[in-house]
Amino acid sequence: MHPRPDHLRAIPLFADLTDEQLQTVSSWLDVRTEDEGRRLVPEGASGYDFFVIAEGTADVVRGGTVIASLGSGDFFGEMAFTGDGHRVADVVATSPITLYDMFGTNFRQLEMGMPEVAEEIQRTVEERRKAL
Repeated sequence: MHPRPDHLRAIPLFADLTDEQLQTVSSWLDVRTEDEGRRLVPEGASGYDFFVIAEGTADVVRGGTVIASLGSGDFFGEMAFTGDGHRVADVVATSPITLYDMFGTNFRQLEMGMPEVAEEIQRTVEERRKAL
């Protein structure tokens, strides 16, 4: 199931996209729900997906230490695409969570076709790398 394009407009990363662009991005995303306590991505694993939190919260845990807390509108998973292909931290749901999940090939299309979104993702990657 894909999210409705109008739901994407509430996410800061996608807020400035046109209706047509939102329709395209929506087609690249799958809706996924998980329970509190679920490890969404494991540190060190190969990364093939990019995630946007639609609802809920999660902690980013590296080496057993919480290094960031995420909420609605935040995203994760992009560092595996821009690094060596592996997850740099665990991400664990701290509440029931709804995610928009984008597979890597669609992420590459997003980067190529929507440079303004790609630039925002890249800025976040740089900030996160500094924090590590």
